[in-house]
Amino acid sequence: QVKLVESGGASVQAGGSLRLSCAYSGFLYDSYCMAWFRQAQGKEREGVASIVGDGRTVYADSVKGRFTISRDNAKNTLYLQMNGLKPEDTAMYYCAAKSGSWFLHIVPDRVTDWGQGTQVTVSS
Repeated sequence: QVKLVESGGASVQAGGSLRLSCAYSGFLYDSYCMAWFRQAQGKEREGVASIVGDGRTVYADSVKGRFTISRDNAKNTLYLQMNGLKPEDTAMYYCAAKSGSWFLHIVPDRVTDWGQGTQVTVSS
């Protein structure tokens, strides 16, 4: 059974940094792809970044150069390092997973497993 648990959300000032974590279990990292999504209040869900089993990463244009997705396979944890935060980054952030090799943040309908979310609030 796949389980995803996010943590690390907080309230920060614009320009600040945060690192989100997603502890996962129930699957092997090299057979699953993972991604971060976010959803701001009143807006549609947005894909942020993806990582596949061989470590390749892809980012949404809105976060490219500011956010970094990574994975510690020994700790079974997915990370999202967020630098240069902006008020428009305010959202609930979700971890997602699926078996196979997809840039999952581009194809949210293929996600099979979601975490419960962690809130990020960026004030100006």
